[in-house]
Amino acid sequence: MHIDKQIDTSGLNCPLPILKAKKALTELDSGQVLKVIATDPGAWRDFEAFARQTGNPMLQREQTDGQFVFWLQRR
Repeated sequence: MHIDKQIDTSGLNCPLPILKAKKALTELDSGQVLKVIATDPGAWRDFEAFARQTGNPMLQREQTDGQFVFWLQRR
């Protein structure tokens, strides 16, 4: 998958990963993809709700070794 921008929010707790993702998405054009790396356990449900509420599709998400990785597409 082509990634247009990546942010690492490791070590940050809610709501900072969501706020940083929201800001990063505003810097992208429609259709571009943002990859977000997070370590906050609440990020799994937070990003699901964020994608649903903002209309920015979550293309993929995975959990590995205490990290949560999300791929969001700018609507």
